[in-house]
Amino acid sequence: MKALVLNCTLKPSPQESNTEALANIVIKEMERLGVKTTLIRIADRNVMTGIKSASQGDGDGWPAILEELLASDILILASPTWVGTLSSIAMKVLERINGLYSAVNEHGQPVTFNKVAGFVVTGEEDGARHVVTEMASALMDVGFTIAPQSYTYWNNGPGPGKSYLKSDFRKDWSSETGKAAAANIVAVAKALKAHPIPPMK
Repeated sequence: MKALVLNCTLKPSPQESNTEALANIVIKEMERLGVKTTLIRIADRNVMTGIKSASQGDGDGWPAILEELLASDILILASPTWVGTLSSIAMKVLERINGLYSAVNEHGQPVTFNKVAGFVVTGEEDGARHVVTEMASALMDVGFTIAPQSYTYWNNGPGPGKSYLKSDFRKDWSSETGKAAAANIVAVAKALKAHPIPPMK
């Protein structure tokens, strides 16, 4: 079983990513459960803006990422919270995934059927649950299955404050919730692997 984790931080490598740090907890648990995991930082891949999943031109980094996505059973979308919502990079990823809307498999189903999505969100202030809702709705709309309690998040409470890597505020909750999310996501992915959604008759 394979999982793809897309880190939608605005920071290119080698800058430190709080979102990646929290995502690594989910990754570690999925790997413990036997899932092969690939992590991609979108800011390093020159993903062009567009509403199609096909290449948007020379140098577009999305087609290679799409190939990884279609070969995976699980997608974890990880985003920081900026101005109260998901990052512009996370939105760009969702717009490119939305380009799969009309793509179907050999059974006439969306190519994302039987794939399970999960979410990781970080931010210094409130808004994490809003970001989860936005991402879950977008992926569900194109055919992903959303497992119960399939997310974890961390924020530092109201007002400016320390970032995830510089604070110990309730990180234990985020960690345990991340492990539970990983277990739920993997369980649903295994169930769909054994019993895929049947095609319409």
